[in-house]
Amino acid sequence: MAANKLILAGVLSLATVIVAFVFWRYVWFFRNPERHAPSGQNIVSPADGTVVYVKEFKPGDDVMVIKQGVSATIKDIVREDLDDYRILIGVFMSPFNVHYNRSPISGKIDFIKHYPAKLRNLHMGDMHLRTILGLLPFHENSPHIIENERTVTRISGKLNDQDLSVYVVQIAAKNVNGIDSYKAPHQHVDKGEVFGMIRIGSQVDMITRSVPNMKIRVKPGDSVRAGETILID
Repeated sequence: MAANKLILAGVLSLATVIVAFVFWRYVWFFRNPERHAPSGQNIVSPADGTVVYVKEFKPGDDVMVIKQGVSATIKDIVREDLDDYRILIGVFMSPFNVHYNRSPISGKIDFIKHYPAKLRNLHMGDMHLRTILGLLPFHENSPHIIENERTVTRISGKLNDQDLSVYVVQIAAKNVNGIDSYKAPHQHVDKGEVFGMIRIGSQVDMITRSVPNMKIRVKPGDSVRAGETILID
């Protein structure tokens, strides 16, 4: 009798785990809660998650040192040369964050470019663990930042009544099933509007140039919500 109870308990526990996984993977993961973008001219987060770096740099500068002997330039991240002073903000999305990505500004989509991994998609386990434990710098030992598959979307709009382009870089994790784009080049997108998603754990970087009176409102370790949290105003 006791053995039967143990077997039954084991079966029920396994069934619970399976049901929970299926619910998370095929229902909870695809949740898309309503978001309300803040008014005014500002730049909001393109992703839910944890801010892993906030970098200001000049053309040709290394943006960060990932590990000994491995550094990252902005070209490594966005896959093109940018010719003026830039700001980079990275957001890491754990498997439990909402994975729909939202436009940081209102404007026109200039282009959407997809780039395969340099060799193969690397895991993001180090960054995930460091964000959980609060270990700075979060980007340490995370070569996925420059190696992995990515989609780069450039959106042109305004900030402080000045023309401004924002690059959104969706970076795939090792086991990602795809990077989705729901918009097309030359389409208009509103600030906070969904424009794509990345399936399972991943990262989203945002790059823009500096304009007068610009203020960065976040720092590494901050939790942000796509379409609502102001990154820059």
